[in-house]
Amino acid sequence: MLQEDVESEEEGDVFMDLSNMKETRDLEVEMGGALGGALEAGVDEQQWRLEVERVLPSLRVHLRQDNREWRAHYDQMHSHQEAIETKLADTKVYLDKLQQEIGRTLEKISSREKYVNNQLESSIAEFRTSQDGLAEIRERYRNSSSSVNDLARELAQVTEALDRVKGEMEERGSNMIDAGPLVRIKQALTRLKTECTQMDVRIGVVEHTLLQAKLRTKSAIQRQMNETLTF
Repeated sequence: MLQEDVESEEEGDVFMDLSNMKETRDLEVEMGGALGGALEAGVDEQQWRLEVERVLPSLRVHLRQDNREWRAHYDQMHSHQEAIETKLADTKVYLDKLQQEIGRTLEKISSREKYVNNQLESSIAEFRTSQDGLAEIRERYRNSSSSVNDLARELAQVTEALDRVKGEMEERGSNMIDAGPLVRIKQALTRLKTECTQMDVRIGVVEHTLLQAKLRTKSAIQRQMNETLTF
């Protein structure tokens, strides 16, 4: 279909050239007739020829090329196609190399991932076990903290009761003449103070034990995290 259009366009050009030639010949015949008439009228032939040569260029038809003509677009399309094919070859080579490099990189990443998983499998299992142990220790710590809080509240209640009894005894002792009961009361108060001191010591021991357990747990977690990061 494109070839037929080209041939049709060429035939049109030939027809246009023939038409122009025919018009030129007709113009020359008319000029010849006019020249003959001019000669017969007594006009100078040389001046007439000069006038004809001066006017003749303005009588010629000049066809300007239209950029919208399909042949210009056709040639432009071919030039673009050649440029695309030239650049596509270089781009395809580059993309093929890039694809190969990406494939090799993905294979390396996959193999490295498998290696790391195999190397860290035992460490991950140990880490999970440590996490379970840590959860258990934290649960015991919460329970112990609850017990310590209960003991602290109980101690506060006992101390408050002791202070109240001590105040009552001192008040009664000041009103008593016999010093014997007062001595016994003071001895009882001394024993109560001793028991309170022992209770304080026990509470301190429990708190110290809990603190050591917490520090050991924190150190174990930190050590396991460091070992995991090292692997």
